[in-house]
Amino acid sequence: IGRHFGDLAKIRHVINYSISPFEKRAFPNYFSKGIPNVWRPFITSIFKVAPLMVLMYLTYTWGNYEDVTLYEHYCLLSAM
Repeated sequence: IGRHFGDLAKIRHVINYSISPFEKRAFPNYFSKGIPNVWRPFITSIFKVAPLMVLMYLTYTWGNYEDVTLYEHYCLLSAM
């Protein structure tokens, strides 16, 4: 009872079922069911998420452009 690594103690009234790793399938129905089940929610949510991400990207690029132009403007003013 639990003397060696991997030997679990015997517990009464608990039944464990297992299947051999050689009988398992690693990716059952991956292409036939897995990809379509991911694709459908992705397509429905892309129309909700994409406009916000485009807006965030445009705001980010505009902010970086404004930062550079204001920095150059203030550098020119301070050099005078």
